[in-house]
Amino acid sequence: MDDLTGTEELEVLAALDGWSHLWAFLIALGISLLFGVIVVVIARVILALIRRKKDWPEALRQRAEWPFRVTILLMSLMVGFVFFPVTEWVPEIIHWLGIGLIGSGAWLVCQIFLFMVDTGVRRYRIQESDTDTAARIRTQLQIVRRLVVAVIVVVAVGSILVTFPSVRAVGASVLASAGIASIVAGLAAQTVLGNVFAGVQLAFSDAIRVGDVVVVEGEWGRINQITLSYVVVDIWDQRSLVLPCTYFTSQPFENWTKTGKALLGTVEFDLDWRVSTTGMRKELDKVLSETDLWDGVASGIQVTDATGGYMRVRVLVSAEDSAKMWDLRCLIREELSEWMRDEDRDALPLQRVLVGNSDAPGAPSERAQRVPQDRTGLFSGTPEAQARADAFNSKVEVVDAERVRVIDPEAPKGGDPTGAEHREGDADGEGEGSR
Repeated sequence: MDDLTGTEELEVLAALDGWSHLWAFLIALGISLLFGVIVVVIARVILALIRRKKDWPEALRQRAEWPFRVTILLMSLMVGFVFFPVTEWVPEIIHWLGIGLIGSGAWLVCQIFLFMVDTGVRRYRIQESDTDTAARIRTQLQIVRRLVVAVIVVVAVGSILVTFPSVRAVGASVLASAGIASIVAGLAAQTVLGNVFAGVQLAFSDAIRVGDVVVVEGEWGRINQITLSYVVVDIWDQRSLVLPCTYFTSQPFENWTKTGKALLGTVEFDLDWRVSTTGMRKELDKVLSETDLWDGVASGIQVTDATGGYMRVRVLVSAEDSAKMWDLRCLIREELSEWMRDEDRDALPLQRVLVGNSDAPGAPSERAQRVPQDRTGLFSGTPEAQARADAFNSKVEVVDAERVRVIDPEAPKGGDPTGAEHREGDADGEGEGSR
């Protein structure tokens, strides 16, 4: 060293310093890689020990193994390059390693979150015997899954963009001048954001759930999927109806399974006035007793209309779910039609034309004496029907500004709130003065 000039000494020292930085880089890289391998091995051992008693560690390993390895590798490389000799391309490498680390970290967080959601979905998997709570939780988990993943992706992309100085400058200028451009962007995104908010509202308002049977746009189907922007309805003929989430928050629709799967269904016939409703009831009882589609809760026949030369007969039945209800209605329609064709042809609708002197009186006929029967209706005849009637006739509480009173729907109209009765007048006008 004594024989070297000052310039040569500086070159030697620079070379030694470069070699020292290189050795520091290699040592740091080796230590960080060794530490990463140790962390991966420890994680695998812990999961293997837990897997002896639980099933979820295997699912977690399948989802998070590769993103975890990539994240550990990128972290090790970044730690190693910190000790690398400073050159023109080292900061660029560290920058891109940081971008990769942000992406792999977001990937790892997404996979862990999806594992948690899948665990919840498996716990509340929808089957025929599942409760409404399971369907509601599964629907909410699906919406939360998509929402959180979208948030993680947006945050990761934003974090990556912020690492570029030019993007940071543009972002600062946009935030500083939030004017016409921001308003235009907000108006352009109004439809998209409206669908997103509608999807979140559907998930937590319990208006519809995955598995619900609905009638939308005149089509009967089952809710198959609820996303942040659209809802997929599987139609009975294997078509799929895709509707925006805003449809279910702004348009009326039928939800047949909102409070339960059991349903009441009707089958209507336009028949001749000579139809034997007694024989029709017996045939209905026979049909219901021979099928498993009927749940045994409600059944009955009622004449709901008698105009235009026909009698409208309504058959009321119940079933456990919408699928059985559809098949039961088709079965009743078929069996009763065959019964009327073979056993009670007088029930078939006829178009009557009177030929001759229309003023000639017809021969009087005596009505056969009929035995009184116990008839069941939609709101009478059975305990279930009476409970249905009570639900419509129950008292309604009305909150007044000064007092709270109860209005009885069976009380005479026009009565005062104190309960005093007013007797209405007869047809000649008595009582008009009392009012």
